[in-house]
Amino acid sequence: MKTGHIFDIKEFSVNDGPGIRTTVFLRGCPLRCVWCHNPEGLEPGRGVLIRQRGCLQCGRCRIPCNHSDCQGLERCLHACPMGLVEELGRVWDAESLAKRLLRDADLFESSGGGVTLSGGEPLLQHEFVFELLGLLPVHKAVETCGYTSADVFLKMMEMVDLVMLDIKLADPGAHRRYTGVDNTPILENLRRLKASGKPHLIRVPLIPDITDTPENLSAIAALVGDSPVELLPYNRMAGAKYPSVGKQFTHLISKQENNPIDTAMFQNATLRRDAHS
Repeated sequence: MKTGHIFDIKEFSVNDGPGIRTTVFLRGCPLRCVWCHNPEGLEPGRGVLIRQRGCLQCGRCRIPCNHSDCQGLERCLHACPMGLVEELGRVWDAESLAKRLLRDADLFESSGGGVTLSGGEPLLQHEFVFELLGLLPVHKAVETCGYTSADVFLKMMEMVDLVMLDIKLADPGAHRRYTGVDNTPILENLRRLKASGKPHLIRVPLIPDITDTPENLSAIAALVGDSPVELLPYNRMAGAKYPSVGKQFTHLISKQENNPIDTAMFQNATLRRDAHS
């Protein structure tokens, strides 16, 4: 039985596919987008989140302990008098997680919903993901950045009912600058997705002065053609979570507000009004 590292399970989700869903967030991502709003999902494996508000700076969580679930974390999960320390990347085996998710099978059926795997990047744990998907007789969706091999992407498409693919930047140089990786594998997987006939949704995060420029959006529109597109407004509170996972949010987003986005360049686009969070 394969195991995976999960940092959150969100029930009653309505923004990650059709109907009422449960979204599972997996740890680890091959990209390092400067605007990332889920820093707790960046690193693979297990980690620790320490909520900053209310911290007494007492240092108790740093004292070595013998708790089995704390080993390897360099923190004690149980010593904080304010309860501010929690584990990230809890280990689940595929069968146990499937049973947990299928508790809401009746709700999924009545609402036309199901299970969505997100992250991080779920395909970074593809062996676990494939085993889990095979145990879920409900509507299944995957939210992915598309930065994976052709073999993994093709197998994923065979096992799900909906693919939600992020396309952030069309220009290869800009993509490397702002995400840390080349976008060639992503665009190749976009072509595979469009050719497959698999139901899909292209999602474009609107990052001020980076992805929301007319040049970038026009280029993305040309790439996606008549595929359905969802434009995701940026969450300006994204940097607030970084100190909790021992990271620093260094990118300064401009203070430009309410930048009008021309959705006419996309043949089938929606602009989500809630923040991308």
